[in-house]
Amino acid sequence: MTHKPKNFLVWGELPVTDLDRAISFYKDVTMGDITLDTSGPNPMAIFQPEDMKTGIALSMYPGKPAERGTGSTLHLSAQGTLEDTMQRVRDAGGEVVSEPIPLPSGRFFYALDLDGNSVGFFQSNE
Repeated sequence: MTHKPKNFLVWGELPVTDLDRAISFYKDVTMGDITLDTSGPNPMAIFQPEDMKTGIALSMYPGKPAERGTGSTLHLSAQGTLEDTMQRVRDAGGEVVSEPIPLPSGRFFYALDLDGNSVGFFQSNE
């Protein structure tokens, strides 16, 4: 039998050099909720999906990011149009590195965050 989960990605971790700065950047860009959790051995900032039990989750932690633009690319959802999100990336100090790219299910663009992490922002056709 072949394993076919609803989502293959169940948790992502994004290393950042300054957790408070990264929280501010991603809140400004996504317009989403991010909470700081200090209950474990290391602090982490958790992007809050609609349902933590079944939603795909992402956290940021104090760490060493890959060299500028060379690590894995995480694709995130953000409020509003893709063009609005592109402007928020620029306004928050990040770098937009592509024009919108169409897919059958929507569009996305590539960006670099304040630490040079490669991120994509996706807008669904729905």
